[in-house]
Amino acid sequence: MAIKVEVFSTSTCPHCPAAIDAAEKAKAKLGDAIDVESVKIDDPENPDNRQRAMDYQIMAVPTVVIDGEVTFVGAPSEDELIDALESKL
Repeated sequence: MAIKVEVFSTSTCPHCPAAIDAAEKAKAKLGDAIDVESVKIDDPENPDNRQRAMDYQIMAVPTVVIDGEVTFVGAPSEDELIDALESKL
């Protein structure tokens, strides 16, 4: 079963693109071992995203959740994220 990576972000966050980029690079390196989802909590077409953030008690973005556990608050580097993911493989 693939490791689930959720990157919570907003459209106005200046640091969120770096977190999303790190997750995409991790996906490119680890392939099917991980499943990456970008979750925009301010997307008016997906109000459930805000509830998901509240369920995780996310107070800042970007926040990276790995397999249901808040792992990074702030944008991790590509290496930090890959190390965290590889430790779960």
